[in-house]
Amino acid sequence: MAESKLDYLTQEQVDQFRTDGYLRLPNFLEPDEVEALLLRSKQLLDNFSIEEHPLTKFTTGDDNHVGDEYFLTSGDKIRFFLEEDAIGPDGKLNREKQKAVNKIGHGLHEQDAVFRKVTLENEKMKAVVRDLKFHHDPVALQSMVICKQPHIGGEVPEHNDSTFLYTNPPSALGFWIPLEKCTPENGALSFLPGSHLTAPITKRFVRMPGGGTGFEHLVPPEEAPPNPQGKYILEACMPGDLVLIHGSVLHKSERNTSSHTRFAYTFHMIESPPHAEYDAKNWLQPTPETPFPHILDTPNPTVVPVGA
Repeated sequence: MAESKLDYLTQEQVDQFRTDGYLRLPNFLEPDEVEALLLRSKQLLDNFSIEEHPLTKFTTGDDNHVGDEYFLTSGDKIRFFLEEDAIGPDGKLNREKQKAVNKIGHGLHEQDAVFRKVTLENEKMKAVVRDLKFHHDPVALQSMVICKQPHIGGEVPEHNDSTFLYTNPPSALGFWIPLEKCTPENGALSFLPGSHLTAPITKRFVRMPGGGTGFEHLVPPEEAPPNPQGKYILEACMPGDLVLIHGSVLHKSERNTSSHTRFAYTFHMIESPPHAEYDAKNWLQPTPETPFPHILDTPNPTVVPVGA
C-alpha cells in the first residue's frame, strides 16, 4: 500500500490495524475528557427513573436477544438496559439502580453534549478516520456506555460487530474508549488477531416481521464456514485509550468477577450511500428528525480496502 501523509496515526499503526483487525491507541483522550465522560455517565445513572422503566434486560445470546420497543426505538434517545442478574425471580430489581444497568444507549453521541464533544466534534477522531481510509463518508449510528457491573457484569461471547450493524457490503467500525482501568478480572476485551480477514459475515441481526429481533442467515447454516480458531489476545487498557475495532474481527469479554465497575464508552461508524446500503431490516433505524450524523467535514477522496 502506498504511503500517504497522515494526521494522527503512524503508517505502522495503520498497517497493524489492517493486519490484526484492531488497534489500541494509548492516551487518546486527555484525563479531563475521560473524567467528564465518567462523571456524566454516573449522573445519568443517578437521574434516570426506575419507576418508569420497563425493566428491559440486555441479553446477548442468539436465541434470546433483547428486542422490545424500548430497545428498538432507542437509537435517538438515552435509555438504560439492565443486567440479567439484576432482576430477581419476582421481576424486581435486587440492587440499587446504579448497580443494575448493563449499558446506556444508543443516542448519547447526539443527545448529550459531553459525549457529542468527543464523538462528533473531536478533531483527533476525524484525523484517525481520515488516516485509516476505511470509509469514504462515514456516519455514526449508535453509542453506548457499557457499565460492566461488579460481579454481575455479564460475559459477551465471541462475535463481530458487522453482524449487528449490517451494511452491504459490511462496513462497521467500532471506537471503544475505557473510562476505567480494564483488567482480566473486570472484563477487558479480547481479540482474535487477523480474524477479520478470514471470518465472513454469515448472518445479520434484524427486526423480525412479527415483532422483536432475531438473526437472518446470509449463508445457509449448513454451508457457513466455522469461525477461525486461534489464540485470543487480551487487551488490558487504561482510561482514555482508544481501541479501533474492525467490524469483522472476532472479539469477546469475560464476566466481571471483580468488585469494581468497568465503564467504557463505545460508538460505531458505517459507510454511507452510495458506497454501502443500510436497509430497513436493521434493528436500529434513523428517523427524518435524526438522520445518522456524518463524521467528516469533507469525504475521504480514496479508501483502501482491508487486505490491499
